[in-house]
Amino acid sequence: MMTTERKAVLIERLKAEGRIVAKAFAEEFQLSEDTIRRDLRELAAEGLLRRVHGGALPVAPDLPDLGARRAIAADVKMRLARKAAELIQPGQLIFLDGGSTNAALARALPKSCAFTVATHSPTIAAELEDHPTADVVLIGGRLYKHSMVATGALAAEQIDALRPDLFFLGVTGLHPRHGLTTGDAEEAAIKRRIAGQSAETWTLLTSAKLDAVSPWRVLPLESLTGALVGAEDAAPDLSDYRAHGLKIEIV
Repeated sequence: MMTTERKAVLIERLKAEGRIVAKAFAEEFQLSEDTIRRDLRELAAEGLLRRVHGGALPVAPDLPDLGARRAIAADVKMRLARKAAELIQPGQLIFLDGGSTNAALARALPKSCAFTVATHSPTIAAELEDHPTADVVLIGGRLYKHSMVATGALAAEQIDALRPDLFFLGVTGLHPRHGLTTGDAEEAAIKRRIAGQSAETWTLLTSAKLDAVSPWRVLPLESLTGALVGAEDAAPDLSDYRAHGLKIEIV
């Protein structure tokens, strides 16, 4: 098998399975591990995959700061927000994760009924300053400035006292094999903690985050109640996600 052919197969396998194990791939095609590792190094240098110990993962999407993210696909995020707001019932406790899509959700929350919103993001809480019927609970802790959310033991202790009806989780990647991922270990741990306390966990994401994998896993697909995906152009193929039993809808 020529080098270009091997690399094409590696990329296709990575897309289909979400990871490459160099040893297994070498054994399957009766090649040396050194050959596969060299191919993976070259593909990583081209920005086509991310090298990890023993193989490779898809490239994690670059994540600009929160201010810049607010301007990206703003119309799609508002569409997602309006759809997600339909899930909220009077009297519920809603937990809003940080992020620009959940900021749009905060602005779209219904104003015709009373409910409580908990959040560990001061920017999300600020969005609700003038909301007429939402009672707001702000979780404190060590501020992770990139996402403007509280993390650490203090935040975890306060989260453990809550039992949210709905958790709207923000992630940087959703993959049929690797589940929901994000770029920071402490943030991932807090997200996982909130989901563990919540009756339902939903995620809202643009289609650019589909099939993406970031370094830190938050949850497997099986732990997610449902996902709303905003399509900017052509509708994405969701068959791999539905094959895992995930309730996922294009908005």
